[in-house]
Amino acid sequence: MSHAITIILGFFWLLLLYYSVLTIAGIWYRARTGDSSKLENYPSVSVLIPAHNEGLVLDATLQAMNRLRYSGRLDVYVLDDRSEDDTAAIAQEYAAVFSRIHYIPVPEGAPNGKSRVLNYGISLISSDYFMVFDADNEPETDALEKLVQAAERTPDAAGAVGYVKTRNSGANVLTRMIGLEFQVFQLLMQCGRWALFKLGSLAGTNMLLRRSAIEEMGGYDVYALAEDAELTVRLNAAGYRLPVVPTSRTWEQEPETINALIRQRTRWLTGNIYLLEKSFREWSLWKGKGFIFSLQHVFTYLVFVLMLLLSDLFFIFGITGYELPHMNTPVLMLWFLTYVVYVGQLLSALVVDKNVSLKNVLLALTMYFTYAQLFLLLLFRSFVLYVWSRIQNEAIAWDKTQRFGPELEEKLKKDPL
Repeated sequence: MSHAITIILGFFWLLLLYYSVLTIAGIWYRARTGDSSKLENYPSVSVLIPAHNEGLVLDATLQAMNRLRYSGRLDVYVLDDRSEDDTAAIAQEYAAVFSRIHYIPVPEGAPNGKSRVLNYGISLISSDYFMVFDADNEPETDALEKLVQAAERTPDAAGAVGYVKTRNSGANVLTRMIGLEFQVFQLLMQCGRWALFKLGSLAGTNMLLRRSAIEEMGGYDVYALAEDAELTVRLNAAGYRLPVVPTSRTWEQEPETINALIRQRTRWLTGNIYLLEKSFREWSLWKGKGFIFSLQHVFTYLVFVLMLLLSDLFFIFGITGYELPHMNTPVLMLWFLTYVVYVGQLLSALVVDKNVSLKNVLLALTMYFTYAQLFLLLLFRSFVLYVWSRIQNEAIAWDKTQRFGPELEEKLKKDPL
């Protein structure tokens, strides 16, 4: 028993070391990333915005699309997936006034979800690249141009990936924690992977893709709820690169309630469980650098979960005085270092993104005991739903993230993270 636990803990030590190295590499890469010089010629780009009942946020999003600066041909397509609110009216109003904006009704089809809508949009365009923004996004004016410059200058690039920031971080403690999480995993982890391994991961929004590369891949997998993660693995397995550009930024809303967060993250985790199963069925996903992402899914959703549970158990046993079997491995030290690495990543992200404050530091110190532990509960819920859907031979329905209207704009922009 003690030998088995020692082996498991050994893997945990390796993961802690890996994430520590990624953090340091991410800080280094972020610190040296500056503005890119202009290209001589800019390829054509189509912006695709999947939209289903987005009337609360679409007006602000389309205003942001009009503010985008781009030196080449740019068209914006609102892909209306059978909305029942005023999404169509808003999009058509902008399309009538601004030549770069186009309203596209998406025909009914199955399964429902973002992947099918994007595939339909790709089938209509002829541009060199396409850019994906969620319908609540407000990108900075140079976000698109910076991604194009990175993609054009990177050999074998299938596109480029930007940074997603939380627009409503000042709404409550939950949104502030989500913003901190995004800073770590999109700012530091993404930058660290690119700096060390030349690996980029699609974020679902604020991402540029070469149309010919995606058509070569056969488009999006319509059954993948985590369509960005699934496409990331296939692109890397095929030998493509996705450079990370942290200075290309977009702002989006995040869930303001626990229920909304649970629904959103259940969809994300269920999609990643699907990808984990797919990686065991399709060995082509393990080719080339796709191997690293497939292995990462195995470690994250199998090994890491077991390790996190053990870490929590050791902590509980330690503070309650329960006597553990004698082991050569210092298990309490393992938990302590896990906590140190987790908090260190959060604090590093705050420093790099220039958001250090007493409130943020206190949140970073408490998130391991609160926000991080939600991962275990959400993963268990997602696993049960996924297994049940497989037994029933049914596709899991797409669950859209809740939006917040303009009447909350002052609260959403208050005290930005």
